Amino acid sequence: MSEQYILSIDQGTTSSRALAFDKAGQVKAVAQSEFRQIFPDDGWVEHDALEIWDTTLACCKQVLAELGAENFAAIGITNQRETAVIWERATGQPVANAIVWQDRRTADICDGLKQAGHEAMITEKTGLLLDPYFSASKVGWLLDHIDGARPRAEAGELAFGTIDSWLVWQLTEGAAHVTDASNAARTSLFNIHDNEWDADLLTLFGVSAALMPEVKDNAADFGMATKAVLGVDLPILGMAGDQQAATIGQACFKPGMIKSTYGTGCFVLANTGNKPAVSGNRLLTTIGYRLAGETSYALEGSIFMAGAIVQWLRDGLQLIDHASETQALAAAANPDSAVTMVPAFTGLGAPHWAPDARAAIFNMTRDSGKADIARAALESVSLQTADLMRAIADDMAAAGMDVPPRLSVDGGMVANDWLCQNLADLCACPIARPAVTETTALGAAMLAMLQLGWFDSLDALGESWALEAQFEPVMARDKRAEKQALWQAALAQVLA
Repeated sequence: MSEQYILSIDQGTTSSRALAFDKAGQVKAVAQSEFRQIFPDDGWVEHDALEIWDTTLACCKQVLAELGAENFAAIGITNQRETAVIWERATGQPVANAIVWQDRRTADICDGLKQAGHEAMITEKTGLLLDPYFSASKVGWLLDHIDGARPRAEAGELAFGTIDSWLVWQLTEGAAHVTDASNAARTSLFNIHDNEWDADLLTLFGVSAALMPEVKDNAADFGMATKAVLGVDLPILGMAGDQQAATIGQACFKPGMIKSTYGTGCFVLANTGNKPAVSGNRLLTTIGYRLAGETSYALEGSIFMAGAIVQWLRDGLQLIDHASETQALAAAANPDSAVTMVPAFTGLGAPHWAPDARAAIFNMTRDSGKADIARAALESVSLQTADLMRAIADDMAAAGMDVPPRLSVDGGMVANDWLCQNLADLCACPIARPAVTETTALGAAMLAMLQLGWFDSLDALGESWALEAQFEPVMARDKRAEKQALWQAALAQVLA
């Protein structure tokens, strides 16, 4: 019998990807397709959900053809979280563009709810803050701004989902309207303690219960992708939001283990075990994963712009032709340059939560060039990560948990050795880069493997994790303090 593979769908903010993993967690094939970023207004970000589906399907078919569709056992899905899609149940057609997690159009709605005193209740039930980042206000906005959407929703004609739900609906030809606990936990409509859609939250945000998908464990039977769609019948057996999938792919299965993923944004998650930890630093309490009905929780810090900053250097400023050029540029920049970037292109996430903040570059002189800007861009990622690491360490200490000894990193940006060393220097802790950096897609595949019975426990799954490189801090303490002071001064001006 030939080797069997898992088809892992990794649907991200700027591209759709499909990967094939073997049982050892090795990538055997990959396909990727970028799609449009739509910016209708200041702070608005949209995607064409049909374009997401078309690119996803094309990538899946390419990988299946490369290795032989008959050699695949199951599908795992991971996705950009919080992005909201509403579609017609009868036709599978979206009623509008998807509103992306980065979108800030509902800031006034969130401010109004905050002024009315609702944030404490929302945080208590969901672990989240009141922010446009999460799906709930996006869904309410769509229902209010698409002609006839609200009565159609009440009548059961429409369906809501985050991108995972949208893809499963399309793959199963409308047979399954489902999500998983990790994606549900990011909507601001799901009670993470009771593990169910919350009637009070649905009412508060003006969202009909008839829109909502069924919530399943992360390893579960999510439906059958059909031969008519994919060219082969394949069960969908694993699903998780991208950051939770990366946590699984990094084998962060024990309380205190921590990972940071550098994709379009940057997201730091720390496993806190079977009890949700309450943050004193405006971090999020969220579901890490739910398996066999047992929930593991996490603390999360969200940075909205990471790889997207490099994309802006390439496409917006046209300072570079390829993202990989930033490593050489940063290394060539004047190490004593005071140029500092605050990448608040779509506001600031944790721990500031300032949706109206906007990006700025400080301390430029006539000597400043593109190398200094590239270095400042990468340093801004490290400096934001350092802020989150301090906040997480403080929250974990308050909860009686050990401060994490090192940070495991993944995502496209960590191929950059200069960035990994800079992270170690500015976070003042070792940075561990795994042998397989496709940890988001791997996490989705691992969940499917677990459901298939290829592994019988999380510990068995985690045995395949291997270290590729570890970066130790070497920056002098006074130099780190100088960088931090420049960063805090720049932050203060942006936040003001």
